[in-house]
Amino acid sequence: MTPKPLFIGANIYRASSYGPGHPLRIPRVSTVIDLSRSLGWLPPQSYVTSPMAKRVALEIWHDPEYLAALQQAEIDGSVSDDVRAKFGLGTPSNPVFAEMYRRPATSAGGSLLAGELLRTVKTIYHPAGGTHHGFPARANGFCYLNDPVLAILALRRAGHRRIAYVDLDAHYPDGVVHWFASDPEVLLVSAHQQDLWPRLGDLTEHGQGNIVNIPVPPGYNDTEAGAICEGVILPAVQSFGPDALVVQCGADALLEDPQSRLELSNLSYLEALRGLMPLSEHRLVLGGGGYNPWSVGRAWTAIWGLLSGQPAPVRLPAAAEAVLRGIEWSGNSRAKNPPEYLFTTLLDTPRRGPVRPQITEAIAYHQGRRTEL
Repeated sequence: MTPKPLFIGANIYRASSYGPGHPLRIPRVSTVIDLSRSLGWLPPQSYVTSPMAKRVALEIWHDPEYLAALQQAEIDGSVSDDVRAKFGLGTPSNPVFAEMYRRPATSAGGSLLAGELLRTVKTIYHPAGGTHHGFPARANGFCYLNDPVLAILALRRAGHRRIAYVDLDAHYPDGVVHWFASDPEVLLVSAHQQDLWPRLGDLTEHGQGNIVNIPVPPGYNDTEAGAICEGVILPAVQSFGPDALVVQCGADALLEDPQSRLELSNLSYLEALRGLMPLSEHRLVLGGGGYNPWSVGRAWTAIWGLLSGQPAPVRLPAAAEAVLRGIEWSGNSRAKNPPEYLFTTLLDTPRRGPVRPQITEAIAYHQGRRTEL
């Protein structure tokens, strides 16, 4: 009998915030947990509490001196100018806050645990994961640690040799690419907004033949996402033949998100996952970006519904609607008068549009590259 999918979560995300002015002040993982439970989708046997990773486990990739500085910053509640300059701690993007070591270490612990559990479990969902900007000795882009890298290394340790990493976040996964660009046994696929921070991920970057970049223009719609998925992402993963798959589902490519100019519905994420899941027997699905609490909560809950085989309701029941209406989000223009569908539905309506020349040219480029290979 195939083991049922597991959901990895923790209570630390419920009470922890990067600070009142930070984009990650919003509830995300706690919303997904509450919404999933209100729908009856998250029974106790499906839920695994994420451990906080031990320092020695983090040191398989992260620099010990950096980890010590991160821990000390949490203890002191401040950093020196030297520490800020050297490690990127105490900046507007990566501020000092009460759980600045324990929270990312818990996220990293969940991804490390997933790497071990996937020996026997086929599908694991870890929405608190996906911190793809972290570097070995530097915080970067809201990411103090890099749990996708740690997950891939854990999968390697568990015996997986060929691992495909697919990143659907609006931002380029610079920390993951930094480490695996020269590793031909890790496929790196990223569809990201062109010229959005960190302004990397050119179409023609190949690494050791293992990098597939698809920079997309503002206004990227569901029709274009479907074309990219069918024309580039799925063929690349299928041709690679992974024995493990890691998918980062940052929800900042959604229309409602304030951090990008992309216009996807959450249906695009679900369609991508439907195509990707059959391409490997061992699958880890992570969260990532996502800065509108209603859109990210709905999208990530819908993803868990897909992975666990739950049919999405046309209209949310009262208990689920109450979870979404109970979210408080201030200080952003999109928090004023949010549309009613963000409270009453789980699935977006399709956001279709024309397939523009930049998209067709990117598809043709990668199809030609496969022919050459």
